Amino acid sequence: MIAILARWPNAFKLPLLAAVLAAWVPCASGAEQGAFRDAAGLRRGINVLGYDGIWEGGQNAPFRLENLTAIQKAGFSHVRINFFGFKYMDSENVLDEAVLRRLDTVIEEVLARKLVPILDEHDTNFCQRYISACGEKLKSFWKQIASRYAGKYPALIFEILNEPGGHMTSAEWNALLNECLGIIRVTNPERTVIVAVLNTDDAPIGELVLPAGDRKLIVTFHYYAPIRFTHQGAPWSRTFSTIGPLEWGTAEDEARVVADFTRINLWSQREKRPIYLGEFGVYERAPSASRLRYLSFVARNADRFGWAWAYWQFDHDFAAFDSARQAWNQDVLHALIPSAH
Repeated sequence: MIAILARWPNAFKLPLLAAVLAAWVPCASGAEQGAFRDAAGLRRGINVLGYDGIWEGGQNAPFRLENLTAIQKAGFSHVRINFFGFKYMDSENVLDEAVLRRLDTVIEEVLARKLVPILDEHDTNFCQRYISACGEKLKSFWKQIASRYAGKYPALIFEILNEPGGHMTSAEWNALLNECLGIIRVTNPERTVIVAVLNTDDAPIGELVLPAGDRKLIVTFHYYAPIRFTHQGAPWSRTFSTIGPLEWGTAEDEARVVADFTRINLWSQREKRPIYLGEFGVYERAPSASRLRYLSFVARNADRFGWAWAYWQFDHDFAAFDSARQAWNQDVLHALIPSAH
């Protein structure tokens, strides 16, 4: 089907694609329905607060809590809070209470805008390199966070770890995520929790092992393929800083997205687990027309599969919002949410 679809003109391809994908959206019953409802309620989101001074007590650095109003008015339904918790632990892996109080404030401000907050533990680089030390810190993090929010903020969703991978194998990740999930369930038996597929080029979702009886789980993956296009010109990378300009948008380009998403969705249908596209984006050095075409195509195909998604990211690089002007990058915003104003 994908190969045939790739040869069709776009005018015919997209209506047919919508019909095909609608048939593939998973049907859940019984205990599974709650997780699918939770995932559906997330709808469209954006990643926030990964690199801001707010955690150290700064203001407008560059994210402002009032930016949450702009996010809500633009049509987003949730925010994924990228929290580097390990940075605020002492030698005994105890989290700084002052930072936790700031996190409380952020969560309350998100909820006040009727947005859903996802708390994402974002210490990717450390966990991809130092597996054992990561495990100790991550388990300590979730023991403290789960205890702190037990019985509070029922709409708050926990995400165990951003982009597990690197030197971490699927077996190691399965063991660690199940330990963390066990810790969370002691105090938060009904909390919705997001668990990630190992972050490799092929997103080996079939290797993910989850407790069969826990149906309050949403499975997430991130999508930046092809990374030479999405990360072209990125100055922090020796590999990508000199690449570009590269275009995107051929029938073959689109067919790859559909094929990649179809594989994930077939697993979702078989396992009756909802899917969340937690990150996707294109660095701003990419040719503008191709960047917008990519963002629109990925977002619309996630929509057609019935997945919630979150754009990477609100400000800093890949930005959808210009913090200096306090204004949306309208082209990026409309590629994500065509009805936004």
